[in-house]
Amino acid sequence: MNAKRPLIAVLTGAGISTDSGIPDYRGPQGLWRKDPSAEELVTIGPYRDDTKVRARAWRMRLETAGLAAEPNAGHRALVDLERSGLPLRVLTQNIDGLHQRAGLTARKVLELHGNVRETQCLSCRVVGSMAQALARVEAGEPDPACRECGGILKPRIVMFGENLDQEVLGQADSVARACEVFVAVGTSLQVFPVAGLPYNAVRSGAKLIIVNAEETPYDAAAAEVIREPISRALPRLVRRLVLEGA
Repeated sequence: MNAKRPLIAVLTGAGISTDSGIPDYRGPQGLWRKDPSAEELVTIGPYRDDTKVRARAWRMRLETAGLAAEPNAGHRALVDLERSGLPLRVLTQNIDGLHQRAGLTARKVLELHGNVRETQCLSCRVVGSMAQALARVEAGEPDPACRECGGILKPRIVMFGENLDQEVLGQADSVARACEVFVAVGTSLQVFPVAGLPYNAVRSGAKLIIVNAEETPYDAAAAEVIREPISRALPRLVRRLVLEGA
């Protein structure tokens, strides 16, 4: 009988998608460093209360590469990891859907912050298409309202000031506590409660590997810290994990 193969959990942040043309938030070239006021575009209070903030947010969505972005070598490496047969769960802070577009099995991806490819009304909660909403912006609507009830539309993501989905967070925590290897890729590990996942993994006996350009609060607890660009480092790490059987 074959021995049980170790579960690998991979937590991904904005850094894995920068090579797909999607800027990160807190890195040296991040959105918040270039324009600190951009944070209010994804903060629920200002977004809900100010039509000018919403109009600016819709214009930003129209001009950024999110919906047109394609998976890069980092995303594809995780597909290779899944296809190797090693048990894998991807816990992502990203809202771009690129893990699934790269070919990862959807049920193996937990989207902790939602998905920008859909919209949701703040009033009636109806879910719609982001592409259709952006087409309305391009046609001249600066702040498209919900067509069901006239309420405020937002991306179906968790904005700053909103709580994460507790069911999804609970599933991610269970994965972190059960895994033998926890890989944190392209995430600052500064935003809680998600930043608590590697802590719970290490406390439960997991080996922690960090792949990130900047220092993180968990570097001292990691078995390995990799500072190389993610699109080069992650394929190499995946090959090694597969050869070692993790």
